[in-house]
Amino acid sequence: MVTVAANIVETLAASGVRRVYGIPGDSLNGFTDALRTNGEVEWVHVRHEEAAAFAASAEAAVTGELAVCAGSCGPGNLHLINGLFDAQRSRVPVLAIAAHIPSDEIGTGYFQETHPQELFRECSVYAEHVATPEQMPRLLRIAMREAVSQRGVAVLVVPGDVGLAEIEAAAEEIRGQEPRVIPAEAEIDRAAEALNAGKKVTILAGAGVAGAHEELVSFAERLQAPVVHALRGKEFVEYDNPFDVGMTGLIGFASGYHAMRECDTLVMLGTDFPYPQFFPEDATIIQVDVRGGQIGRRTRVDIPLVGGVAETIAELLPRLEAAADSGHLDAARKHYRRSRKGLDDLATPSKRTIHPQYLARLLDEAASDDAVFLPDVGSPVVWAARYLTMNGRRRLIGSFTHGSMANALSQAIGVQAVDRSRQVIAMAGDGGLSMLLGELITLTQNDLPVKTVVFDNASLNFVELEMKAAGFVNYATGLDNPDFAKIAEAMGIRGIRVTDSADLEDAVREFLAHDGPAVLDVVTERQELSMPPTITAEQAKGFALYAIRTVLSGRGDELVDLARTNLRQLR
Repeated sequence: MVTVAANIVETLAASGVRRVYGIPGDSLNGFTDALRTNGEVEWVHVRHEEAAAFAASAEAAVTGELAVCAGSCGPGNLHLINGLFDAQRSRVPVLAIAAHIPSDEIGTGYFQETHPQELFRECSVYAEHVATPEQMPRLLRIAMREAVSQRGVAVLVVPGDVGLAEIEAAAEEIRGQEPRVIPAEAEIDRAAEALNAGKKVTILAGAGVAGAHEELVSFAERLQAPVVHALRGKEFVEYDNPFDVGMTGLIGFASGYHAMRECDTLVMLGTDFPYPQFFPEDATIIQVDVRGGQIGRRTRVDIPLVGGVAETIAELLPRLEAAADSGHLDAARKHYRRSRKGLDDLATPSKRTIHPQYLARLLDEAASDDAVFLPDVGSPVVWAARYLTMNGRRRLIGSFTHGSMANALSQAIGVQAVDRSRQVIAMAGDGGLSMLLGELITLTQNDLPVKTVVFDNASLNFVELEMKAAGFVNYATGLDNPDFAKIAEAMGIRGIRVTDSADLEDAVREFLAHDGPAVLDVVTERQELSMPPTITAEQAKGFALYAIRTVLSGRGDELVDLARTNLRQLR
């Protein structure tokens, strides 16, 4: 006989789980004690359960395996929700143990009572309440299999008394499978016919091309097609790829935007790119996705192919004629070189200020070849997308679909816990870092040498940009920041602060070379604009309205600063 909690831990250990993220609480006592006595699964004690879920999400992203977090009853497990939403929308396998109030008190309005299985329903593929000890082994198996097979979140709600009850059950090993999914032959033939007829084929590739890089390049070569990537596809697409012409979307490149808009045939490979306004209007569209339900969500699709990217390309290639005309590809490449040069010209030192582009470029140049970068949502994502170089070994992980603040440091915890020898760089916004600032203590408590660089622009910078584009005067976006380097030092972390561009290169190298956790607080230009690949008439109108309103509100000096900072982007 073993306790329910002990059986959970033994099954997790047998299934390859090596750590659980969370904060202890009385309803979790059986579970945390089982971890203590088992010894095979590490307890990673964080300072906020939201960080626990984010850490699990990032661990699952970097390993591809099941990751686990836990929260005590009521507020404890409710704090997991935001990070679990990120895991669910990033399609990574996570199991959450949500402890519950005593079984005989459920439904009475007891202290800290919630109904977790209902609250977690929207951010999970499976959420069930374990009402009796005898149920648990089967429900645990189901939850783990749902998480790894659907690549999503499974939530197991376990009352504290059920966790302490004894059962007669053996540990089981639950592992993920990687099935091969191939579209129907008739649909493959239709797609091949359309591709052979196309004169200007463009490929849009997303995170679904992971593991299919060689096939992607061969596909692009046969079609003489430029490859545009979505943000989550960057790490899998742009390296060793002579057909890559940059990213599209709100923070993408002009070259990527035009390569899509000017094609007559668009092939979407493993992407759920969300912005309809960036798709071509009159092209034939072919979409490949292993999940049929994803097809046609963003734009009309002429030929749907339900299958894995590598398998589908393998079926298509023998049916494709080698394209004789490379004019579309050549034009896209030329545009990309021009776009890339324009972006690189912005990543330069300045005597007056520190441009965030320059900081991102220095990080890219100094980071190790297998570094993991984790940018906060907002302007750090923009600079990561535009200035980090992927090489097939580096990883780029973030809250790219859910879009939550405070993800960078929290996710870095999960990546670093997997491998304490790997270089892990959290590219934190000042707003994001201060939101879950306590997680810096998690680094020291768990001996995690995460390198946290702060883009310290004293503002919710991307929100300000959105306000400008919509015609609003910036309001309630300023941040009165402390010296984050001094805060880091007070926590036992190496802290470095930079306010002068001339000091930045040496500071970045010192920061990354430090043996242990470090914080690099860089005071960057607040008025830097991250220009979109194309500016709509509505955005131009909104920006003009913002300028008028700003002058009328007596803040015309902001416009002077804005112009002085960004004129170089408009040349």
